[in-house]
Amino acid sequence: MLLDVRGLKTQFFTQDGVVHAVNGISYQLSEGETLGIVGESGCGKSVGVMSLMRLIPMPPGKIVGGQVLFQGRDLLKISDEEMRSVRGNKIAMIFQDPMTSLNPVLTVGRQVSEALELHLGMSRSEARRRTIELLEMVGIPMAADRVDDYPHQFSGGMRQRVMIAMGLSCNPQLLIADEPTTALDVTIQAQIIDLVKKLRDEIGMAIIWITHDLGVVAGLANRVAVMYAGYIVEEAPVKELYGNPRHPYTLGLLGSLPRLDEQRRRRLTSIEGLPPDLIDLPAGCPFYERCAYRIPRCQAENPGLETVAPNHKVACWVDVTSAQRTR
Repeated sequence: MLLDVRGLKTQFFTQDGVVHAVNGISYQLSEGETLGIVGESGCGKSVGVMSLMRLIPMPPGKIVGGQVLFQGRDLLKISDEEMRSVRGNKIAMIFQDPMTSLNPVLTVGRQVSEALELHLGMSRSEARRRTIELLEMVGIPMAADRVDDYPHQFSGGMRQRVMIAMGLSCNPQLLIADEPTTALDVTIQAQIIDLVKKLRDEIGMAIIWITHDLGVVAGLANRVAVMYAGYIVEEAPVKELYGNPRHPYTLGLLGSLPRLDEQRRRRLTSIEGLPPDLIDLPAGCPFYERCAYRIPRCQAENPGLETVAPNHKVACWVDVTSAQRTR
């Protein structure tokens, strides 16, 4: 087991109250496996992985509970110096917007080679040679000529490739990708996803891919965890989740996806209402107000994740396969 997250809780202490951003999530990741984490904006996907990297701004944020066991070592208990040796070296992260992640006054070559010098002890000339190899590996044409260019001289897709080169520079065992294709057009999205799949197979690293797009996850992940209001509400192998969704929220997400394999036209469904206020979470299921399968117990008690099929867990009091919709 490469990564074992147990009961992770992260909160933000604001003037308006305590924001319950991540509410006791647990999942595991094996070596070489790809886990997709999906859910709408504000559900806690990014805060969850920023917590395990210990990148939450404190204050106002605070990790208030749980364990993050990486190769058996709890990342929440090690010193800041030890954590710096893990970040970028054993666990790397690609962020959503490369323009805000890259330093505008440093060349891309300098930014990639910095990690090689810091973590692998390379000389500046060795790091430069390796940087050119990495830029070529991620598909940047004429890498030797472009290594001294600045971020603003690259397109959005090329900047994201630079970020991937930075992430892979030290051959990490785990790569966390936080919505890395959101700002890119669909053609470039497909190229970036194909690139990550190819590099994953070559290097053998594990990946956590965060997105709100279930279509992206379908061709990339082995397993999917669906998040809502800071909770994981369903977790299953990717084919099982798409073929046999068991949580009303997952059903709603899949129903909102356009399908190319449908013979006749079908109206896309929408999920009525809004997510709950994370400062004032309800006592029961956080999806209760928007759920078409709700029963009185849902309002009073929040269900935990229970196994409903091999490797398939759901947090729901209702079996949606046999229950009738209430509205």
